[in-house]
Amino acid sequence: MKLNFCSLSSGSSGNCYYIGNEFHGILVDAGISATSIRKHLKSIDVSLQSIMGVLVTHNHSDHIRGLEVLIRKNHIPVFTTKNIWKSLNSQCNITSDCTREIPLREKFHLSGFDIEAFPVSHDAPETIGFNLNYMGKTLTIATDLGHVCETSASYMRNANILIIESNYDEKMLAEGSYPYYLKKRIQSNNGHLGNDQTSDFLSRVISERLSCICLAHLSKNNNTPELALQSIRNRFIEKGLLLPPQIIVLNRNTPSQVITML
Repeated sequence: MKLNFCSLSSGSSGNCYYIGNEFHGILVDAGISATSIRKHLKSIDVSLQSIMGVLVTHNHSDHIRGLEVLIRKNHIPVFTTKNIWKSLNSQCNITSDCTREIPLREKFHLSGFDIEAFPVSHDAPETIGFNLNYMGKTLTIATDLGHVCETSASYMRNANILIIESNYDEKMLAEGSYPYYLKKRIQSNNGHLGNDQTSDFLSRVISERLSCICLAHLSKNNNTPELALQSIRNRFIEKGLLLPPQIIVLNRNTPSQVITML
């Protein structure tokens, strides 16, 4: 059976990711409108009625903007941790029958997927990544993290498909127009991963198991797809490493290609 992944949107304007098989699917975050989610799913021949749950990584608006309307209109259960639910209560009105509290670092089962949430470092009350296993295939998603701690690294290094942040080019950010405090926030251990950080991490964990890397959450003002890809190529050449079969930069506002693992 197939494991499919598609980014519906990835960036500071909104984040939403689809993972599914032939029968059911899951969304990670709902940071774009419910209308856009439905439209983008339709463009890849996926019905909203096949979505069995939404996994929420944290409470920042670019990850939950469309959540309340999506759930109210479609009555889809939402899964996240107790601390994130507390932070969401003042931002979203999700009825109790659609709320599902999940533990950190403990597997739960949803529509054929074994799912495990793990902590990542970001400036929200709590932020998590997700590890999804389906029939022996593993997809790991970790965006919005200022550095890769050993806990999150232990999940990411075992992925077959890894969705990882490559938010900013260090030179573009340093020379750009952002105010000093914002540059420091982005560069902090609770901010975002830069191209060099992502490239260095990938060069340390690459293995034959990892068949596809998706670079996510690129900054509109402080990065380009070309710079993110070149950073990885340079680091791998420097270390004499072979690049994985697929490296894809996820689109900011439109669906990516569908990545299928048999």
